[in-house]
Amino acid sequence: MRAFDTNNVPTLKIIDFSLRLCVIPLNVASIWLTVTNQQDNSTYGKLEFSSLQSLKYMVCISAISAGYALVAAVSSWVKCLVTKAWLFFVSDQVVAYLLVTSGAAVVEILYLAYNGDKVVTWSEACTSYASFCNRLIIALVLHALTLCCFLVLAVISAYRAFSIFEPPLSPKEGEEQRN
Repeated sequence: MRAFDTNNVPTLKIIDFSLRLCVIPLNVASIWLTVTNQQDNSTYGKLEFSSLQSLKYMVCISAISAGYALVAAVSSWVKCLVTKAWLFFVSDQVVAYLLVTSGAAVVEILYLAYNGDKVVTWSEACTSYASFCNRLIIALVLHALTLCCFLVLAVISAYRAFSIFEPPLSPKEGEEQRN
């Protein structure tokens, strides 16, 4: 028998629900900033988000994250799904990892845009496309905030999933139980 029932903890449920709702506008803002990001340069031409695969990947993962957060927020109040703690645990983990990979891809692009790659004689681009880079940084910060929310959600869902089980017995308690 569980000593602590996590389904009866309204504070944990409200935090979970609030974080899931918070993720949605963060993702929408990140998607909007990325998709509408473009800058024209008379020397080098037009740069837009569709020119870079990592930005497309981040937009896709942000859309998946927002959709999942909405479905999970609604279903967190449905009694038959609340008892499926493992479903939330696995899903939150997967979304968090996807957010890490998409964020890392954009950080790599930003690093190259600011520093270039001297080995392959690729100069930095942010001196020519400063507005594009600045909007991309804001989108990345919003993406990172989404990741932070999902890291907290992953801890909450892990707590819910693993609190179902009794803690392991210490060697002394196990010996006493056998006697």
